[in-house]
Amino acid sequence: MGPNMRTKTELRNDPRQYDRLAADWWKPGGAFAALHWLARARAELIPPARGGSPVLLDIGCGGGLLAPHLDGYRHVGIDLSEPSLRLAADHGVAPIRGDAVALPLRDNVADVAVAGELFEHVADLPGVIAEIARVLRPGGLLVFDTINDTLWSRISLVLIGERIPGGPPPHIHDPSLFVSPDRLSELLGDHGFRVRFRGLRPSMADYAAFLLGRNRHVRMVPTRSLASVYQGVGRKAG
Repeated sequence: MGPNMRTKTELRNDPRQYDRLAADWWKPGGAFAALHWLARARAELIPPARGGSPVLLDIGCGGGLLAPHLDGYRHVGIDLSEPSLRLAADHGVAPIRGDAVALPLRDNVADVAVAGELFEHVADLPGVIAEIARVLRPGGLLVFDTINDTLWSRISLVLIGERIPGGPPPHIHDPSLFVSPDRLSELLGDHGFRVRFRGLRPSMADYAAFLLGRNRHVRMVPTRSLASVYQGVGRKAG
């Protein structure tokens, strides 16, 4: 069986999939193509680094896809997948193997925390939010994107998305873990965050060019609808 072939018994949201698919992190048009598109859109919400080398903590960093879009930050990546962390290190990320629910870092260490496509993969979301609040300094910024807990998400990103080019790999998501903006607002608010959201969707023109092999990158376009993929920015109370 080849390294990119899943087994029939592979469970949804099994973190071992990222070890199996690690070679695809930087492969054009590979299994993680859409994560490249999301990384660029995520970077748009991260302010320019100011003063020394502020610490940006990339929780669930994978292969380090955010790295090309950052400048001036000390980019620290946390992930469970050792093969993915090795790739992230090759792209300038300081890698730390660790679990998002028990971050191996001291309190108030990060100026910016990034959780890209993370929240929809964790069983203990309150625990992860508490850990982010702990390691982020007062006044620090949280930037994230995730998947809403809607029927449309289940259809567009699982039933259909797992079967089309550029969609998520089969079984990478467990829809029961998708999270609504209201729930995130409540959990983050409990830790002193004020949050704003925006929805995201792929540019249809770019995606058509991607399907035709004319373009590798698909722009993620901001939208008012939060029905599927959405982003958020939260500032921790100072």
